[in-house]
Amino acid sequence: MTDGSATIGFAHGARGTHLAHLYQSDPLRVMFPRTAGDEPLQAALITTSGGLVGGDTHQVCITAEKGADAVVIGQAAEKIYRSDGADCRIDITLDVGETAWLEWLPQETILFDGARLRRTTQADLTPGGRLLAGELVVFGRTAMGETVSSGLLHDEWRVAVGGRAVWADAQHWDDAAYAEVENPVSVATMVFVGGGKTELATVRGLLDDPPSGVRAAATCIEDVVIARWLGSDHAALRRHFADVWGGFRHAAAGWADSMPRLWHV
Repeated sequence: MTDGSATIGFAHGARGTHLAHLYQSDPLRVMFPRTAGDEPLQAALITTSGGLVGGDTHQVCITAEKGADAVVIGQAAEKIYRSDGADCRIDITLDVGETAWLEWLPQETILFDGARLRRTTQADLTPGGRLLAGELVVFGRTAMGETVSSGLLHDEWRVAVGGRAVWADAQHWDDAAYAEVENPVSVATMVFVGGGKTELATVRGLLDDPPSGVRAAATCIEDVVIARWLGSDHAALRRHFADVWGGFRHAAAGWADSMPRLWHV
């Protein structure tokens, strides 16, 4: 069993956003790819073990202090292997200061048949901060014809602004849920905090006319915009997710309307 952790802190100074704090322990590692001068500082999160098994735990804490702009991206898909009964846990904390912009953009979580994962994403924002965060889950390695018919996925989100809870949600898949859905392939979530109905209209415009095999919709609760995807074709869902993410970050903050290069590696 492994107990990995990564803590990344970004701050804003006279020369723009810089790394203020970094702690990492195996199997989590953090790298800092080069980015264009007009893009936020970027950090890449790497799991050197190649995946998680039952009993493993990962803790990730990311802070963007007042005025900082940063993107944290997964270096590769996260694999959750079959468990003999123990759950693995991933706990993510995202803290966003006033006028800060933070993107949390992990790549796919791939569940093997019998995998057991409990994941919690806790976002705490100071009023005036903005967060764009997401998750993608793939049920089996679809290119190899794998499917998932047993196991556990409990994926929970909690969002607070100014110390007040504004949105909480969880999706729960267990043996009974898998039995109700024939060969689930992939689901995805995109959450934006710090906007409102204007941003909802933007997201819905970008979600319009999804590709064949993909269903998508969005809603807004207080100042939290939530978009969700369900797909029987993961490649098509991934492309659509990337198009919406890129288009939205450009409309909301003026960043490039594309994904980081690592997304396409």
